[in-house]
Amino acid sequence: MAKRDFYEILGLDKSADAAAIKKAYRKLAIQFHPDKNPDNKEAEEKFKEAAEAYEILSDEDKRARYDRFGHAGVGQGAGGGGFAGGGMTMDDIFSQFGDIFGETGGGFGSFFGGGRTSTRSRGERGSNLRIKVSLTLEEIAKGVTKKIKVKKQVGCDQCGGSGAKDSSSVSTCNTCRGSGMVRQVRSTILGQMQTTTTCPTCNGSGQTIKDRCTKCKGDGRMYAEETIEIPIPAGVEAGMQLSMRGKGNAGRMGGPAGDLLINIEEKAHDDLQRDGMNLIHDLYLNFADAALGTSVEVPTIDGRVKIKIPPGTQSGKIFRLKGKGLSNVQDYGQGDQLIHVNVWTPKKLTDEEKRMMESLRTKENFHPQPGKSDRGFFDRMRDYFKG
Repeated sequence: MAKRDFYEILGLDKSADAAAIKKAYRKLAIQFHPDKNPDNKEAEEKFKEAAEAYEILSDEDKRARYDRFGHAGVGQGAGGGGFAGGGMTMDDIFSQFGDIFGETGGGFGSFFGGGRTSTRSRGERGSNLRIKVSLTLEEIAKGVTKKIKVKKQVGCDQCGGSGAKDSSSVSTCNTCRGSGMVRQVRSTILGQMQTTTTCPTCNGSGQTIKDRCTKCKGDGRMYAEETIEIPIPAGVEAGMQLSMRGKGNAGRMGGPAGDLLINIEEKAHDDLQRDGMNLIHDLYLNFADAALGTSVEVPTIDGRVKIKIPPGTQSGKIFRLKGKGLSNVQDYGQGDQLIHVNVWTPKKLTDEEKRMMESLRTKENFHPQPGKSDRGFFDRMRDYFKG
């Protein structure tokens, strides 16, 4: 099922500023928060939907790509496809956007009564990875799944990413009592204000480690090569960036992984050039074929096709092959293939060819007259070449 427009989800138009986006998201998050709507799947989906919209529109770079390319520009095709946003969980939302209510005192949890400390992500989030993927026009036209080998930080296979030597080496943090967060109350002119911050003792993991893993030295990560399948939708463009949630570097001490950012590059095609959704082919004809008409084969993204060149075709004429271009990345239609005609003029002529051209130039009846039919001219030229 196709995703809804992010501006529509938040009830905004495309000119909305950052403050309006934050305000709209905050309103929806309060309305559909799980603590206010227990066991309500519809409210939970709307809560996630609003968070996905805010994730993109609150980031200037992601918003610019979304405005230009739609969901595919931020790696969010229909159904998510494993890209950022499509696989967002409740843990992701509370860990990433929980502080949006910080000004009310204490984040999501304290705002709604403090019932969601269990959603706190453990450890530190891993960093994002950025790669380039070069695609042929054929791959762009059809869409493709690429298998890419990436060397990155993965969870330690000895300790399972915990960073501890064994289970007996792990204990609950005494400072935060396992929540990963600490609350502070301070007095202001408006009264007492409560804030929630990451625990300084365990760095948000909720645990302390007595004996560290000997393989990863307590980090919970190690370097390894991983093969990742990247589904790329049809119609992507050079410069577009896709992202895959959780496919970046593993987090420290069991923290969530970062994202994999995929920058799209296009390989040059031997016969076709891209112009948005359209493809362009330069067709070179000799003077006789342009004057007399002919049939020629031209390359397309689906193979060669034959087209008819009518008599009297002029240099600069453009033929259009409907629907032979590229699909729009947002499924808004299909482009065409444009064939630009260039009448080729030879640079070198044999003596016989020079005499032929001179003969044509001196014959007055071989010069078409403006405003009159060229039919007689072409007939005489055909007879001349046949003779």
